Amino acid sequence: MKSIEFLNKDVSILKGIGSKTSSILKKKNINKVSDILLDFPRATVDNITNCKIKELQIGKNHTINIIPKKYSFPRIRNLPFKVICEDETGEIDCVFFNSYEKYIRKILPINISVNITGTVNYYKKKYQIVNPKVTSLNQNQTTIIESKYSLTEGLKQSNYNRIINNVLSKLPDLDEWLSEEVLKKFNNVSWKDSILKIHKASNIVPYNSNYYRRLAYDEILATFLISSQVRKKINKVKKKIKKFNLTKCNDVISSLNYKLTNDQIYTLSEINKDISSEYKMFRLLQGDVGSGKTIVSLLSALNVTEAGYQVAFMAPTEILANQHYNLAKKLLGKYLSIELITGHTTNQFKKKIQEKINNKEIDLVIGTHSLFQKKMFFNNLGLIIIDEQHKFGVKQRKALSDKGGSNCDVLLLSATPIPRTLMMTIYGDMNVSIINQKPKNRKEVITYSKSEKKINEILSFANKQIKNNNQIFWVCPLIEESKKVDHESAIKKYEFLKKKFKDNVDIIHGLIKEENREIILKKFLKNKIKILVSTTVIEVGIDFPNASLIIIENANKFGLSQLHQLRGRVGRGTDQSYCVLIFKNNLSENAKKRIKILKETTDGFKISNEDMKLRGYGDILGFKQSGVKNFKLADPILHEDLFELAQKEISRIENSDDDLTRYKTLVKLFDHAEIINDLV
Repeated sequence: MKSIEFLNKDVSILKGIGSKTSSILKKKNINKVSDILLDFPRATVDNITNCKIKELQIGKNHTINIIPKKYSFPRIRNLPFKVICEDETGEIDCVFFNSYEKYIRKILPINISVNITGTVNYYKKKYQIVNPKVTSLNQNQTTIIESKYSLTEGLKQSNYNRIINNVLSKLPDLDEWLSEEVLKKFNNVSWKDSILKIHKASNIVPYNSNYYRRLAYDEILATFLISSQVRKKINKVKKKIKKFNLTKCNDVISSLNYKLTNDQIYTLSEINKDISSEYKMFRLLQGDVGSGKTIVSLLSALNVTEAGYQVAFMAPTEILANQHYNLAKKLLGKYLSIELITGHTTNQFKKKIQEKINNKEIDLVIGTHSLFQKKMFFNNLGLIIIDEQHKFGVKQRKALSDKGGSNCDVLLLSATPIPRTLMMTIYGDMNVSIINQKPKNRKEVITYSKSEKKINEILSFANKQIKNNNQIFWVCPLIEESKKVDHESAIKKYEFLKKKFKDNVDIIHGLIKEENREIILKKFLKNKIKILVSTTVIEVGIDFPNASLIIIENANKFGLSQLHQLRGRVGRGTDQSYCVLIFKNNLSENAKKRIKILKETTDGFKISNEDMKLRGYGDILGFKQSGVKNFKLADPILHEDLFELAQKEISRIENSDDDLTRYKTLVKLFDHAEIINDLV
């Protein structure tokens, strides 16, 4: 492991990196030496030599031989210093900002031949180089190609290249961690050779080369390894077997006014099997909008309470917690003692609930994040259910799995369908159940696309919905007017609709306090307002059964997955529901494709897969913003075969006696050391 020690050291140990540069690098998320190696160049800089002034190319880096002829040092502060230089073919100005007269006279003495390097500009019909560097001229070389990296303010390409070249010169030979069979797929190229080649300027962005693919595969394998080990550790946790019969569960199912889908029945059996096993359950229940995840989770909760345990059900917002509470009381109220805790619950009432929990008088507690505050204790917690928590990372989920002790199972719910390559990456540490079928009593939402010029037609359609006592969501991408972006703002649209529909209109957006948003949503839920103008804050899976129409302004500006999630806000009742996508003229080809796909299908998994192809995996429904791993090298679209290969390799490793220590170096390179050390 000694060879990896250098790569795991702080960047401040490198020559040429002081405290200031170290601080700048850390803003660029470069903390360790290995981070520098994984920061690949994105372009090249051509330093063209042996040119005359008349042959200079604007925007290129040149090294040329010139003779300084005249100084121009203004006495007014903040004005640049200038040195007029020439060769036999013409003139060029050397311009200096934030420099000193003494320094300039030293490096560019009058009438003395000097070689300078810099990027050539053209200003006031004359060539110039800003802040040139004095350098030597190699008469035998005409072009020097250097790597160009994406830098933050305060870093220069030349300095950064020196730092990287310093690291590359000390690159260790690491023991190979890939199996012989896998290594052959990359033409047996080693990790060290791959790193050296990827930083070579002439090899910029070679996504399909063996050395780039090998490094991308390393990143995928490291990610899958850590997920596998977390899953393995959780699956080793033994618990008391929860014994229950399904009499009450079957009674509730029989009382429903609809039949459970085959997916719901199968998923419920998977969860029941986990609950009644001797190993701790850590499962994700993923289902498309309106697929019926909540009923499955509540039936699971009923079975856990039948075994003598308590259940905690956490929702992201108060209104969603209230919705789950009302459904639970309706379905399970005659069997269970159920309570609700939110941010508005008084301390006095919380104390009463806590006493009841301690005395085992409460079976199921539903609430927001306040459920897991330090002051909240459970007597015999057997199941934690968390709704809409797709933003949890591996470490957060691992910490969650430890909550409630070894006898507490964990079930996470997510209404965010994602492609299979992302599924195995993001949720590789968990067992996953998928509900794809929709309940038969749910009608498909009919989707239309309309030009903004047909606003009167849209208003007429909206008015018909209101006359039928239905409600409408009207979604806009911005909160207020922006001069830079040609979108309809929520506030402007609210004011427009207010003139048309009077007091039947209200508005919510991200700048309204959460408690006020809750009040407005409750008014809408109780049908006290007919049109709710909103930004995308209405995406969370709340049931508004009376909402039959959603109108989305500038639909071409949203991603497919986001449009699908928004569309899922309607179609929860028995009436036919509609989605109207309003667009401006001159749509891009991608925008046309997105609208066409949305009109053709309501399958969230298919939509998310198409979204990833069109937009890139980092932009899918907030994954970039939510902190879900954003690969530095691998791309689930370009390298789908590598994800499949890594998945097969993980299965092989899990089912063999492979010594996991051979992978420690690999995992450390991708910054999972603090977790992996705890596992192998």
